[in-house]
Amino acid sequence: MTGHPALVQLLAERSAKQGQFILASGKRSNFYIDARLTTMSSEGLSIIGPLGLSTIRELDWGADAVGGLTLGADPISYAISYASAASDRPLRAFTVRKEAKTHGTGKLIEGPLRSGDRVVVIEDVITTGDSALRAIEAVRNAKASVSGLMALVDREEGGREAIERTGVNVVSLVTASQIIAALTS
Repeated sequence: MTGHPALVQLLAERSAKQGQFILASGKRSNFYIDARLTTMSSEGLSIIGPLGLSTIRELDWGADAVGGLTLGADPISYAISYASAASDRPLRAFTVRKEAKTHGTGKLIEGPLRSGDRVVVIEDVITTGDSALRAIEAVRNAKASVSGLMALVDREEGGREAIERTGVNVVSLVTASQIIAALTS
């Protein structure tokens, strides 16, 4: 199994948890997706990098760089950047800190993001969209443009729509309903 089906299965096996949880958004849920258990594994990275890259290329977003809010977006961005290395248009990866550094250069964004870059913002799991919106704002403040947002997982709880209301196109590699279907099959 490769590509999308393999990613859904890996997320279902490693990252999906059932129980009582409070999400980063503050919402309560009986379903939790700890995406890092997949995105920080060699198997997950080997699927996510090529799949994410091919998705970005198919959408023709013309990206120069990929990145998002640390920590969830980091392994996804790096996997996509690595997968693009041998292509005719490699993508640079960057990280948006949760707060600007209080020392050194005081950066909010780390890595080779440049003014004028076209960026695909990366998110691990969309619930309300708040984390993604923070990353979008940071990218725009760095004088780069947002071509779109790619999420690993859309929990299908309104976050995608909140982001799209700001004029940013959103695509997800997997939805929560696909993971739940894999758990029950």
